[in-house]
Amino acid sequence: MRLKDKVAIITGAANGIGLAAAEKFASEGALVAMGDYDADLGVTRAKELKEKGLNVEFLQVNVADRNSIDKMAGAVKAVFGKIDILVNNAGITRDGMLSKLSAVDFQSVLDVNLSGVFHCTQAVLPAMLEQGSGKIINTSSVSGVYGNIGQTNYAAAKAGVVGMTKTWAKELGRKGINVNAVAPGFIATGMTAKVPEKVIGQMKGMVPLGRLGNPEDIANAYLFLASKESDYVNGTVLHVDGGIMM
Repeated sequence: MRLKDKVAIITGAANGIGLAAAEKFASEGALVAMGDYDADLGVTRAKELKEKGLNVEFLQVNVADRNSIDKMAGAVKAVFGKIDILVNNAGITRDGMLSKLSAVDFQSVLDVNLSGVFHCTQAVLPAMLEQGSGKIINTSSVSGVYGNIGQTNYAAAKAGVVGMTKTWAKELGRKGINVNAVAPGFIATGMTAKVPEKVIGQMKGMVPLGRLGNPEDIANAYLFLASKESDYVNGTVLHVDGGIMM
């Protein structure tokens, strides 16, 4: 098993990419703390994974609230004694053209998608520094690298994630902590389920592979960056987008 006895925190783990990652990591031997804002759904999903024999625990967390994050990180450290892996996967969208985007929607996306990554990473850092090792995986987006119409807030947050990833990779590499990011393209999740079928067809047409990605495609990238196989990978933004941006 590639993550045997590793302790991993995955945020946004109650559905979509985060849920796929939680199942993938646990099936590879990790003890997974599933963090999510939706307590009811999180408890249900954790129960389903436990019924498959997987070692997971659900912890309710609001990644826009530092006190909530500190409580989650402290609980994981107290119960498991260490934190080996952090996957900053939680994210939201509040799309709108610049002329109509409200200040509230702009800030709410930054609070979760950018500030949340900062706060979660800072909260687990003492444990990783104490043990002299760790893998931090941040979720960016092709929107954060290339921009996207109607996503001023989302693109800004995800671009910031890339900047933080590279900065932390330089700061923490000599301390035994690898920091990398994944930049998903169009992925079939709850977010895209609300998109009209005509638009989905257009999205598929933009991808050289001819399809949207699956949550498992991103979970596999997370797994690589969390495993020993990526021990010499640091400060990288791994694009998992079907070749949409070339």
